This record gives sequence, structure tokens and C-alpha cells, in this order.
Amino acid sequence: MKYLLIISLYFAPINKNIMAQEKTLEQKVDALLESMTLEEKVGQMNQYNGFWDVTGPAPEGGNAEIKYEHLKKGLVGSMLNVVGAEEVRKLQKLVVEETRLGIPLLFGYDVIHGYKTLSPIPLAEAASWDMEAIKNSARIAANEASAVGLNWTFAPMVDISRDARWGRVMEGGGEDTFLGSQIAKARVKGFQGEDLSKPNTIAACSKHFAAYGFAEAGRDYNTVDIGTSTLYNVVLPPFKATVDVGVKTFMNGFNILNGVPVTGDKILQRDILKGKWGFDGFVLSDWASIGEMVPHGFAKGLKHAAELGVKAGSDVDMESSAYVMHLAENVREGKVNESLLDDAVRRILKVKFELGLFDDPYRYCNEKREEEQLYHEDHKAGVLDMAVKSIVLLKNTNSILPLKKDQQKIAVIGELANDNNSPLGSWRLGSDNHTAVSFLEGLKSYSENYSYVPGPKVFNGNPNFLNEVEVNTTDTSGIDEAVALAKNSDVVLMVLGEHGFQSGEGRSRTQLDLPGLQLDLLKAVYEVNKNIVLILMNGRPLAINWEAEHIPAILETWQLGSQTGNAIAKVLFGDYNPSGKLPMTFPRSVGQVPIYYNHFSTGRPNPESTVFWSHYSDEKNEPLFPFGYGLSYTSFNYSYLQIDSSDQDSIKVSATITNTGELAGEEVVQLYIQDKVASVVRPVKELKGFKKIYLEKGASQKVEFNLTEMELGFYNHNYEFTCEPGEFAVMIGTNSQSGLSGSFVKN
Repeated sequence: MKYLLIISLYFAPINKNIMAQEKTLEQKVDALLESMTLEEKVGQMNQYNGFWDVTGPAPEGGNAEIKYEHLKKGLVGSMLNVVGAEEVRKLQKLVVEETRLGIPLLFGYDVIHGYKTLSPIPLAEAASWDMEAIKNSARIAANEASAVGLNWTFAPMVDISRDARWGRVMEGGGEDTFLGSQIAKARVKGFQGEDLSKPNTIAACSKHFAAYGFAEAGRDYNTVDIGTSTLYNVVLPPFKATVDVGVKTFMNGFNILNGVPVTGDKILQRDILKGKWGFDGFVLSDWASIGEMVPHGFAKGLKHAAELGVKAGSDVDMESSAYVMHLAENVREGKVNESLLDDAVRRILKVKFELGLFDDPYRYCNEKREEEQLYHEDHKAGVLDMAVKSIVLLKNTNSILPLKKDQQKIAVIGELANDNNSPLGSWRLGSDNHTAVSFLEGLKSYSENYSYVPGPKVFNGNPNFLNEVEVNTTDTSGIDEAVALAKNSDVVLMVLGEHGFQSGEGRSRTQLDLPGLQLDLLKAVYEVNKNIVLILMNGRPLAINWEAEHIPAILETWQLGSQTGNAIAKVLFGDYNPSGKLPMTFPRSVGQVPIYYNHFSTGRPNPESTVFWSHYSDEKNEPLFPFGYGLSYTSFNYSYLQIDSSDQDSIKVSATITNTGELAGEEVVQLYIQDKVASVVRPVKELKGFKKIYLEKGASQKVEFNLTEMELGFYNHNYEFTCEPGEFAVMIGTNSQSGLSGSFVKN
């Protein structure tokens, strides 16, 4: 058979003998496992970062030589940050041909929102509320990543977060569990496809398990301390959703949760993930997070950390070397049962079989395909589609937008307008710097009647992935030129925001305003020309009170990736009617954070004549822009709310949506419920359904939702799912604060 011929060509003799008979996948895994030594099992659980140029000579001396010898001895099961068909092939060849068993390596990488051709940052994609577009974005990323030899991505990040100070909000789906779960499933399906053995698919990784997004004060790597209701009903469901669609790997995190590092949390990894959920893939540590249990104060040293990690269910050690150095010794001393290693290795081998690596270890090493797929025109078109759908119109007083093509004298102001690097966003390790279509480049295809001045510098030096971005707070040079240009223009396009490297891992902020002198610039321009469109480029929700009060039009464009300028121009000039909705609440003040729509009531929720009710003395409780908010160039009317609870197994809720404006457009129709009285208090409102519809001018559509026990129920403190009888409030609307309300009784 062809399969057996390939095996005989590629693998060491002992491996060939193991595979000599037709068997089920489980039998092949078990047969290979039985032939492995203790050290070889540990090797499969060891992951190293790329540590030398594989096209050059073998490393000599130091840690690099040790890692190289480990590769040759079968003491490495996977690598990260090794990319390129040639590089991957050479490293795979070393392991397949020189180790005793010839077990192929997995090659992982942070393919977060694209490899070369970049989609918008994940938080921006979430603003589209378009699952097919998000799935296609992940599919594009998988096409390119697999073409450079990769077979595994450390994505999607499915952490729910309510705190915009945390830099990694840019990497997730926002604050809501229901929306986040749908996005998580779409991304896994996009990465893994229908058949994981095809060479244009890659294994996905659901991360960070769990509760990393609830870091105290939004400070990365910080403590997490949340109750069981929040853990079970808010944090865990998106992870469970990825298991339900077959995600192959999980990654734990850097944080402690209620006093226990999640890397060493048996309840999370063994009892819930591998037990109750039946997850049959494997769990990877985050970068050196097994070793980090030592400074956490949970492990006495690296050897103890290895023991705690494997017992808790962490199957692969990323870069702490705890397993490769100490795990075999722990087994021999009786501190760790070898059956735990068998379980971990069985899971790892299973994924390698499913990827087809035992059929052809070099299936991802096609240099011709690498050349063809990177920056493919279809990929550019796909990320442009994703980008326009990610833009949110926050304000449009007097219909200043869309702009008229070549009929207005336009001023463009802001350093970010001419930046082709920042719009690529954070977590774009595989892409090339300065490859985004800048805002000015996109504008040129629509209008030649514009002038540009950058205004004062926003950032000093050369912002990069590893270092803090240095913000200019003192040099006001350029404000006078910006004001002079604005005076003589019909409309001013102010392009302001954060640099792409001001969000992402390690990029926490205590302030959520426009960095540096940008608000000063905006106010100076406003004094001479109030006809302003504010174009925001940022990786998180911002507190923009003054801007929202004074500026007539505001577009939230996030960091949109490779096609940034083209996408913004299409929306500005009306070739695409914006349809995005916020996946995170925008606060009025950083003092409100964490702020989220699905909060609890408190016992004193309503205003009183005295101070004794739940409020701030110096700010409103309400957000600046609520979750689910987003305008259109047209308008939509909601009417005829209907609730049919005659079938208690599937309660039907519907409303009629009418396009009452002058343009065709898309609307995200959102369904919210509240369980009025429950044994575990429920939030004031919870998203339980949404549909994105397209309506021509004057057209109407009835939109219907079905509410079953899955939508109406919740987890109690024993992690038991329950759906209790009683009254439920329901709302169908255009965002989490505006809509048609009614109620029904569940028997």
C-alpha cells in the first residue's frame, strides 16, 4: 500500500515495524507508545523554541548544543518559532531520520490574525459579528501558515475580558460569553477545516485555560480571583465551545486562579477539561509557565514544578525544560506515575497522526506552495472583506458621512494616517513590517482633493514587539501647521489612536485616553474647523468623553491589518455601509473599569435622594458606548415584538426590522434575556442570540430566535447545569441598551 511505502521510506526501522500492519489510529498510537522508553515519552512532552539557523552548521557549545543533542535523541516532541518550508524540512528530517523511533515534530507558531497577509486584530474581527467572515479569516491564516511548514497555531485566544486596561483584549472576542463562544468556534473551524490531514489546515489551540482575562487591575500576568459563578458561566463556556467543535490542543496560562497557578490546576485540566468535557487532545503550557510556578510560590523548584505540572494535566512543557530535566527522575523516584506520561504522550501522538505527519512528515514543506500562497490575491480580498466588516460607526451627526467623492476639500491630520506599520497591529510575528496599506494610500483611490500634515509626533523612536512604546508628551511641533490646514478645508479627517504595539501581551495601560498630545491636537483643530471626522486606530476600548461630546463623526477602525487604508476609504466614501457593533463596552472613565453590560443588579440599583445607592459621585454609571453598539448610514426600526411560549422546549421570540433610511445596509439584531429570580443571581441582561441581516431601502424582515434550556439555563456552584422555572425578561434590539422588551414564564 502507498501508506506503508511512505512509512518505510521515512521512518527508522523500529517505527516501520510498528506500522507494518493496518490498525486503527488508537492501535497505532498504543503500539508506538509501547515501544517507547521513559525518556522518549518525556521527549514528546518537551517543546523548544527555535535556537539555531538550521540551514547552517550544527551548534557547538552552550544551551543550543544541548537542545540539538536532545533533538537527535528523540527528546523533543515539538518546536515553536521555526518557520519556512526549507527550515522545517531540515529540522523534521533530522528528527525523522536520526532518532530511534523517527517520530515527527509538531511546529507551532503564534498565528493570531494572519501569517503574512494580516486580517484585523481579533477584537476588531469580533466587531463584525460575522462568523463566516471570521472563519474565512482563520482559513486564510491557515493557508499561509501551513505553506511555510507550520502545522499548529497558538490560537484562538478565547479569554473573556471586561477590562480594557489589559493589553491582550486585542487578541480575543471581547467581554461577552455568548458572542465569544460563537467566535471561538468559527476560528477553530477556520484553522482546522473539515479534514485536519489536508496540508492546508493547522491544529488550533484554545487559550488561556483559564480566566487569564480577569487579571487584577488589567495588569498582565497578574492574580485572578473570581467566584465560581463567574468561572462557570462567563469564563469556561467559550473553552467548552471549542471542545465541542473538535479543537485539538489547549494552552494553560500565566495566572493563578483563586490561589492556584492554572498550569498546576488539576480541577481545571483533569477534572473539567479532560474529565467532564471529554477533551481528547493535549494541553500545552504557556511559555515557561511550568517553571513560573516556582516564583508564584507554588513549587519548591523546577523538579517539583515538573511533578505538579504533569499531575495537573499539563501534557507539554513549553520552554521551561522542567520535564526534560526532571520528569523521568520523578517517575523513577515514585513521585509521578508513568501512566500520567502515557496519557499525555498518547494525546500528543494522536494529534500527530490526525495531522497526517506519520503518513508524510514533510507534507507541510512545499516550497512551491509557500511561494504561491503568501500574499495571495485571494487572501488580500478576504482580509479586506473582514476589515470593512470590522469598522464601527460610533457617531455621525448631521450625516457628515459618507463623504462625497472629489467634491470636498479634505484635510488629513495625524501621524498614524501615513503609517503603514502600526495598522498591522500586535501579534503579527510572521508578517513583514511596513506592509499595510496606509490610510493615505487608501484615500488616494477615492480623492485627489486632499492635503496632509502629520501634526506632532505621537511616538518616538521605532516601536517594536519587545519594548515599551515611547509616547511623545512634550514636543508640540506640528500643531500650528495642522491648524492652518484645517482652517482652509471643508472637512478634516483626524487619524488618531494607539500604535499597534501599544496593545498585546505585556501592554497594560492605566489610562485609556488618546496617548500623548493627540487630544491637544484635536482640540486645537476643533477651534478652527468643527467639521471633523475622527478616525480611531486602537487595540482596545478608549475613554473618549470629550471627543464623543464635540466631534460630529467618529469611526472606530481598530488596527485593520494589511488592507487598512483601503477598508477605511471604502467606508468613508460609502462604498461599504458600516455594520460593525462593539464587542466591548467603551467607558466614560478608566475609573469605571472593569465595565460590562451583563453586570448584576446590586441591592441598591436605583437613584435615591441621598447618597446611599450604587453609584459614583463624580461620574455616571452608564458607559460612553455600550456593548453591541454601532450605527449605520441608514436607519433601522424595530417593531412587532412577539413571544410564543406555548412550546416550552423552544420558546419563539421575534421582531420585525425595517430599513427606514435612504441606503441599503446590514443590521446585527441582538436578543437579550434576564432570568428574573434564580437560585444563583443572574445578570441584568445576557446576550443569547444574534443575526446579521441585509435590508434594501424600505425593506422589512421578521427575525426569529428560539430559546431552549441551553439559552435559559446556567451553572450552579456545583458546576451543574440547571434551567429553573420562572419569569424571564426578553429584549430584541440594536445594542445592549436599546430595544423592544417583553417577558414570558418558563414552567
